[in-house]
Amino acid sequence: MNSPRFKLSSIIIFFICLVVLISLSITILLITDATSANIENQIEEKAVNISRTVAESQVVRDGLLSPELEAGIQDYTMTIQEATNVLFIVVMDMEGLRKSHPVPELIGKPFIGGDEKQVLVGKDYTSLAEGTLGKSLRSFTPIMDNEENQIGAVAVGISLDRVESAIQQSQSKILMGSAIGLLVGIIGAFWLAWYIKKSLFGLEPYAIARIHEERNQMLQSVHEGIIAIDADSKIVLVNKSARQIFHQAGLMNKEPVGIDISVFLPGAKLEQMLNQKQPILDEEQNFNGVSVISNRVPLVVNNHVIGAIATFRDKTEVNLLAEQLTGVQLYADTLRAQSHEFMNQLHVLLGMIKLEEYGQVQQFIAKLVDHQVHEVGVVTQYIKDPVLSGFIIGKISYAREAHVELAFQCETEIPQPKDPAVTHELITILGNVIDNAIDSIQDSEKQVISVSFSYIDELLEMTIADSGPGIAEGIQESIFSKGVSSKKGKDRGFGLYLAKNSAEKLEGSIDLMPEQDGTVFSIIVPYEAGGEKE
Repeated sequence: MNSPRFKLSSIIIFFICLVVLISLSITILLITDATSANIENQIEEKAVNISRTVAESQVVRDGLLSPELEAGIQDYTMTIQEATNVLFIVVMDMEGLRKSHPVPELIGKPFIGGDEKQVLVGKDYTSLAEGTLGKSLRSFTPIMDNEENQIGAVAVGISLDRVESAIQQSQSKILMGSAIGLLVGIIGAFWLAWYIKKSLFGLEPYAIARIHEERNQMLQSVHEGIIAIDADSKIVLVNKSARQIFHQAGLMNKEPVGIDISVFLPGAKLEQMLNQKQPILDEEQNFNGVSVISNRVPLVVNNHVIGAIATFRDKTEVNLLAEQLTGVQLYADTLRAQSHEFMNQLHVLLGMIKLEEYGQVQQFIAKLVDHQVHEVGVVTQYIKDPVLSGFIIGKISYAREAHVELAFQCETEIPQPKDPAVTHELITILGNVIDNAIDSIQDSEKQVISVSFSYIDELLEMTIADSGPGIAEGIQESIFSKGVSSKKGKDRGFGLYLAKNSAEKLEGSIDLMPEQDGTVFSIIVPYEAGGEKE
């Protein structure tokens, strides 16, 4: 069974309230003790100051020395008592007899409490005792005459009930402040829980952990290599496929995560994405000798670039897939064109047979046979690469179906290339240029395309000319750029761009030749011959 999962908000509120409660409890204990001690010290100090003030009074001294002035002591002490709000101020002589008291009937009687003996021998101190007015904190001070001879003593008492009341009032304020602090802590906990939950898009921690694991598994399981950087150009993610490609390129001698992308992979140019918001798609790059097809995309959040990500795949695999797709498409186009052409020829033969024009039927069949032998024979005679020759035959049939005459000429024999990848690039070049030519002459009165091959000194030269309207002067210089086309419409301007890329991969060239009528492209590429298949 899975353990119960608590909500993030509940956890945050619980722990913040617990921390606040513990902190306030400790604070209350410490402050209460300190405050109580401070209040007791303040009250004790107040009693001592009053007793010393009374002991220094000349009225009290004269009253103790002169019986006729003794009545002045009561008046004086009562005035001080009312002004200072203490429980009592008692002046006594050396026999412990009261000379003043809040209850006048007790004047002349002995002081009660049993704690006055030490003051009558000249000591200054405080004590706690119970007298006629109840328990009190008492301060005793001896009274001296002008010659420093003790002539009596004064006792000042402050009720312990008042001390406890002051302490309780202080504690009540502390508790009230603590309660307000706890309430503020609870409110803050709720706000913090709401803010964090909002920042996490309402997800709980276990949901975030699950999404994180799923994301990692998805990134690691995809076949394409993935590498991501943050806003400081530091690598933050490299998946399994990317590590394999880097290992193949000899770059995995150190852990890439945390390294600046320009240091680990200078050719990636991924940091350029941090300064722009437009992705770069399907671009060929070279990682230490390993060619890849990459897509680079900036990561934009709230209109700010926070990083970039690149996905790439080994070009060898891409080429293999492209060759397979090219072959399938070529065969499909060839069969479709030839099937359509063959059906038209059958309809012609059927009509002649119904008209019983058997002589014309014989001539028509002979013409077809000669045409087929000439067309296929010439191509296969000069071009020894079966893939390339099949491609050209298919293009001838495709052009005929589009009512375009595609004339093939070959000045020399074209051997099979040593590297099969060359054939793929040649098909890319020829296919795109011929398709552009067929498209450009659809509205021309004369619809002719001539394709010529020549192979000399390991250089293959191909010329493709059409009878179309030509390319406008305004775009001739940029005709090989991506997205530039002489035709209007969506998704145009890629054919000649791909053809130029393939020519450059073969370290060759493709040029637009200046002509008054039509368009002529000249392609020259290095071409190393290989052994022919038996």
